[in-house]
Amino acid sequence: MTSVEEPARPGERERIRDAARTQAEILDVATQEFARAGYDGARVDEIAARTRTTKRMIYYYFGGKEQLFTTVLERAYGVIREAEQQLDVDHLDPVAAIRRLAEVTFDHHEQHPDFIRLVSIENIHGAQHIAASEKLGKIGSPALDVIRRILTSGQESGLFTADVDAVDLHAMISSYCFFRVSNRHTFGALFGRDLLDQGRRTHYRTMLGDMVIAYLTAERTAD
Repeated sequence: MTSVEEPARPGERERIRDAARTQAEILDVATQEFARAGYDGARVDEIAARTRTTKRMIYYYFGGKEQLFTTVLERAYGVIREAEQQLDVDHLDPVAAIRRLAEVTFDHHEQHPDFIRLVSIENIHGAQHIAASEKLGKIGSPALDVIRRILTSGQESGLFTADVDAVDLHAMISSYCFFRVSNRHTFGALFGRDLLDQGRRTHYRTMLGDMVIAYLTAERTAD
């Protein structure tokens, strides 16, 4: 006789929901703290003090500071990967499609400055947390699959003249969007221009698309 798993009782369901809410709250605060103070400067005591929990409970849920930071990274990367997965450009021509993909990255990076800080911090640490994360190792980048499809369509239609590698194009788009947020303050101090000035946002967003399209449609000389 096959046993049927009993549904969780009302009290048990509430405890599960409470645990999920607590973990989400810890990750929200931990994201802010790591982004503000860096991995070395962040303190689990401070994270606990800003949440409705304790240092001991944080260790219970996440195992320690290193594991907590890894989980923060996994969630941060998961947000942009989800946005990439939801990207629907199959109905667009290749030029409009690649411009739309660039805009999604532009919008995400602007809306998630903590993500930029976390990535910068992880680079300081040689990407050791990402390298050790099985989840991040498998998450990949849905954007690369989309880019490859767009590039193939553009080349077959004759709209794109360049033989471009998808990873190279992804790096080109990401670097522009990343720099605009990560170097906002130093760029402003040196050149007197705020890269996040909302009055110039449309200009920068359009400029990114124009650069990408120009790169894909430029005539190439032999290496």
